[in-house]
Amino acid sequence: MKLRFWGVRGSIPSPGPQTVRYGGNTTCLEIRTDDGQLIILDAGTGIFPLSQGLLAEMPVQAHIFNSHSHWDHIQGLPFFIPLFVPGNEVTIYGAHDPITQESIEEILGVQLQYRFFPIRESELNARIHYRSLREGETVDVGEARITPVMMNHPVINFGYRIDCRGKSLFFTGDHEPSYNIYDAGDDEYEMFESLVKKKNEHIIEQIRGVDVLVADSSYTTAEYPAKKGWGHGTFDSCMAMAEQAGVRQLFLTHHEPTRSDDALEAVFREAKGRRRIEVDDIGLAREGLQIEW
Repeated sequence: MKLRFWGVRGSIPSPGPQTVRYGGNTTCLEIRTDDGQLIILDAGTGIFPLSQGLLAEMPVQAHIFNSHSHWDHIQGLPFFIPLFVPGNEVTIYGAHDPITQESIEEILGVQLQYRFFPIRESELNARIHYRSLREGETVDVGEARITPVMMNHPVINFGYRIDCRGKSLFFTGDHEPSYNIYDAGDDEYEMFESLVKKKNEHIIEQIRGVDVLVADSSYTTAEYPAKKGWGHGTFDSCMAMAEQAGVRQLFLTHHEPTRSDDALEAVFREAKGRRRIEVDDIGLAREGLQIEW
């Protein structure tokens, strides 16, 4: 299995001299399975440079798995070049919204309205398919099996586990470990604490033993109290997750857009030194980084 990062920033693209080493594009990961399938995780602005590299491979068959519908995870989708070329086939997967009952096609189709984008979806030349998913509903792409897992974020957010030929990867999308919203003296505290524990344990079990974990580590421990409830993890929470799940490699991503590359490396060193994490390999995701296992 091969992994390449095309976008590693969170919230908003942040190009410039202070982010050139790790990159300024928003979330996009490319997975190539051992049987040659192309799986793309999220369609942030990083999907545009990815699509430029696909020009030499056309016609292509791509499977795009959307973690959630916030702008930084979908804003590159209308610029995915294979959508404009006849002969290509693109399948887009994402969460069905149980509240509005909207499908992933209805959710993502909004940004292809004329008020937001000059080209209608009906004018795109590729064959485009949509598949709405529910938690635990596995998808087979060639020999790969992809399993969506409900994470904790202010909108429905799927993490995805990919298993293929004994190799595995888990991508959290945006995720903040669940916490108790009640004070210890409140009547609801014990009941909610039980729910929080079960939810966090469920997520750990879904990640258990993967070769590679790619996790949202937007904030430092010091920054987190002011951002609590925003739906993002910290360097420390991601390292704890990796240890509890017994993963082999951990890559931290969704870098805070205002954090320079130098500052990013500094807070990473501090967190890693403080925890002394027992994982074979841990690093910061950066655009262009390729992993093969």
